Amino acid sequence: MWLIYRSSYYLTYLALQPIHIIFVDERTYNLFVLVGSQEEIEVKISPNGEFF
Repeated sequence: MWLIYRSSYYLTYLALQPIHIIFVDERTYNLFVLVGSQEEIEVKISPNGEFF
């Protein structure tokens, strides 16, 4: 849960990007985040904290 909070905080307050959706894949437990003013940034985070 701390990973979702930390990632969301970074994207909204430090990178100043709006978050459109946060989704957790129940099969792989990867976290997907769609951000950007025109939804142009896609972030995938694995359960061990690696960014893709």
